[in-house]
This record gives sequence, C-alpha cells and structure tokens, in this order.
Amino acid sequence: MKKNNAVLIVAVIVIAVILGVILTGLTMSEPQPVLQGEVEISDYRLSSKVPSRVKEIKVEEGDYVNKGDTLVIMEAPEVEAKLSQAEAAKRAAQALQSKAQAGTRSEQIQGAYEMWQKAKAGLEVYEKTYQRVQKLHNEGVVAAQKLDEAKAQYDAAVATEKAAKAQYDMAMNGAQAEDKQAAAAQVARAKGAIAEVNSYINETIIVALASGRVTEIFPEVGELVGSGAPIMNVAKTDGAFFTFNIREDLLKGLEVGAEKDVYIVAKDTTVKAKVSKMKDVGSYAVWKATKANGQYDLKTIEVQLRPVDKVDGLVSGMSAIIK
Repeated sequence: MKKNNAVLIVAVIVIAVILGVILTGLTMSEPQPVLQGEVEISDYRLSSKVPSRVKEIKVEEGDYVNKGDTLVIMEAPEVEAKLSQAEAAKRAAQALQSKAQAGTRSEQIQGAYEMWQKAKAGLEVYEKTYQRVQKLHNEGVVAAQKLDEAKAQYDAAVATEKAAKAQYDMAMNGAQAEDKQAAAAQVARAKGAIAEVNSYINETIIVALASGRVTEIFPEVGELVGSGAPIMNVAKTDGAFFTFNIREDLLKGLEVGAEKDVYIVAKDTTVKAKVSKMKDVGSYAVWKATKANGQYDLKTIEVQLRPVDKVDGLVSGMSAIIK
C-alpha cells in the first residue's frame, strides 16, 4: 500500500513539473520578429535633347562623378550648320538696321535736291508762259485752246515741283521710325535664333546633374542617339534608402518620423534611419490568415527609411535588417 502511494506521489510530481514547463513556455513572450528589407538608391537618367552621335564617353560604369563633370560628348553637324545660318541672318539684319539708323546717304540727298531745283525752274518757266498766254487771250490775240494748253502745262509743273520737294524732304528725314523698329526687330529675332541653336549645341555636352556613381551606360561610341533616348544612369550619392515590406501586425513603433536601428549585413554595421514613407503595396501582397482560427486578413505595408547620417559604400540590393 505504501509502495503504491509513493508511486502515486512521484507521478503527481512529474505531472506537475510537466505542466509547469508547459505553462512557462506558454507564458514566455514570443521572440521579436526580424524584419528584412534591402538597400535602394535613387538614380537619374541622362539623355540628349537633340538627335546626335556619340563622339566620346569620358566615364565607365562604376566611376564616381561630381556634379558638373562632363560625362559624354555628342556630335550634331546639322545643329552646327544651323548656327552658321543663324549667324548669317544676324549679320544681314544688323546691316539693314545700320542702314536705317544712318539714314539717307549724302549723294542721295544731293540728287533729290537737284531734282527739286530742276522742277522749280521748270515751274517758273511754265508759270510765266501761262501768264503771257492769258494776257494775249484777254486781248483776243490767242485762242482759248492755247490758253488751256498753257494752263495744263503750268498745273503739271506745279505737281512735279511738289513731288520733287517731297522726295527731297524724305531724303533729309532719313528712314521712317517704323522702318527702324522693323530693322531692330529683325536683329532681335536673329539673336534669338542664335541663342536657341546654342542651347541645342550645349545639350551635346552631357554633364552630371548631381554627384553619384555611374551604374549603366547604354550606347557605344559612334552610335546615333535619338532625342530623349537614355544615355546613362547615375546613382545619387545621397540617394540611398531602405525598403521593407512589413505585415501590418508587425508595424508597432513604425510611423513616419520614427527612428530605427538598421543593420546592414554586407557592411556589418548598424545605422540610425528615420521612417520617411509608408504605403499600401496592393492587394497582391496581402497575407491571408486562416479565418477558421478566428484571425483576419492582414495587409502588407511598404516602409521606407532614410539614413540619418550619410553612409558610404551602399549598393542597391544589399540586405537590411530591423530587429
């Protein structure tokens, strides 16, 4: 009997120990999940505004470039030909403007003056002739037909003198104000055409818009590149950020502006990063729970964090960890 009691006691103790272990395991806090993402780097694409041929590529993939560095030199003979045309048009417009500003040449003024004097002399002759014929007509010596002829010649001489005087006045006054304005407008138009062509020529020199590392170069030297076609990609130096796709039940403590420690596996270092963006990645990334167990659907949220301080040597695709 005592032996049975001892066995029962031992059995109770064993069961109690097992239950204690089970309860302890159930009451222990679950381990913190590890959130894994990756490094991404903002980049920009360089292209030519005008169709041109690649003349020289001054960098290679992987090279670091500073803002303003010359990366590619393009060649566009057609644009250079248009520049010559625009410059010729400018010279022609400037010549017309100079002529309008200078007014009539002295030789032209002198010629107009002489024609006026000739017309005045003729007017005096026809005026005296008309007066004599009129006097004779009044005395009945000359027929009315002769008086009419003398009057017509006198009127024509008056008109000729007025026209010659107008030509002389115009020569003295020079070009009209409207002509001067038109000439100035032609010069301005030619200058605008030259500025436009020069802007296209400047576009044949491709420079870095921001410091960074060349990641891709598309054309080879000698290839023809169309307007807007990509030439190369440059990853910005300060464009690195971390992207995590996180289930919404694991977002505790993650909101825009919050700071987290991010471990970069490849660099074996931890950096401080701040949450800069959060967005729904779409229904295709929804995690479907087993509703039979009383759970519910949980969506996946894309979370972006940017390093607080600059981190050198980051490469797109490196693994990033948040514990």
